[in-house]
Amino acid sequence: DERAASLESDSRVRIEAAGRGLERRAETVRAWRAMLAGLGEGTPERFVDWLALSRRGGRDFDVGMHRHWIDPTIPFAEAVLMRCHGALITSATLRDHSSALSEDWRSAEVRTGALHLPLPAHRVSLPSPFDYVTQTRIIVIRDVRRDDLAQVAAAYRELFIAAGGGALGLFTAIHRLRRVYGRIAPALDAAGLTLLAQHVDDIDTATLVDIFRAEPDSCLLGTDALRDGVDVPGPALRLIVFDRVPWPRPDILHRARRAAFGGPAYDDMMARLRIKQAYGRMVRRADDRGVFVMLDPAFPSRLHAAFPPGVPVRRLGLAEAIAETRRLVAGAPAE
Repeated sequence: DERAASLESDSRVRIEAAGRGLERRAETVRAWRAMLAGLGEGTPERFVDWLALSRRGGRDFDVGMHRHWIDPTIPFAEAVLMRCHGALITSATLRDHSSALSEDWRSAEVRTGALHLPLPAHRVSLPSPFDYVTQTRIIVIRDVRRDDLAQVAAAYRELFIAAGGGALGLFTAIHRLRRVYGRIAPALDAAGLTLLAQHVDDIDTATLVDIFRAEPDSCLLGTDALRDGVDVPGPALRLIVFDRVPWPRPDILHRARRAAFGGPAYDDMMARLRIKQAYGRMVRRADDRGVFVMLDPAFPSRLHAAFPPGVPVRRLGLAEAIAETRRLVAGAPAE
């Protein structure tokens, strides 16, 4: 400020950058002091603390103390919702129709922070414009062992070939994706189908999806980022195969939230919402058609509510599912 009239631009930029660096380091020290104080004072009621060791390539490279809100919608409601003149929260998977948190809207209010507002939220529910009963098939494979990756890979390979591409394979773990990729890539290449894979190809996820969308005969493997965020209308996506039920990982944070939000019913809700997100990738416009396959014989009937009303969930052998996929892709009526 004292040298405002004479300070050169380059010097000003360097001084300001140094000042910002000092501020960041001071903030880090303040966080460390608060963390050390918290070790002696105990964890506040609305939080959960844990120590974690981070590994990369089989080697330990960092250790940290973590503190998270048990209910993350509390800071969201305080920092965002309560300061707005109005807010609109919308999603095709906002409600869980089979939640023990109560029917329909209770789970949506818990997940969005609406429960923490002084006035109740206005609720609007609109029916889907799609005819899911006609446009989709849901199949649970009953004769493939989910813990046998040779069987899982064979199922992916044959289903992808039956669909002629246009297939999205979803996995609950990166190591399972990589091992299946290694097993099926040569066979798909021999069949003339391009196989893309998140966590394998050195391409960012958005570019992988763009390639998948542009090439109707390609296949794509991925994890939760593709389960929740892919928009591929048209014949480029006509088959979704899920390796197993996407139960939440039982880590420390999840256990705390599970205890706060209903126990086993919370696990069921999270799994239903993830399955609903995956199924919703398949139909993005009125003329879309597709088959949703779950490679998990232990898929419980209480999770069927993840799918639209009226769409039957059929338990078939792999050979029957392959034939059904081939018929639907060809435009023939299902048997």
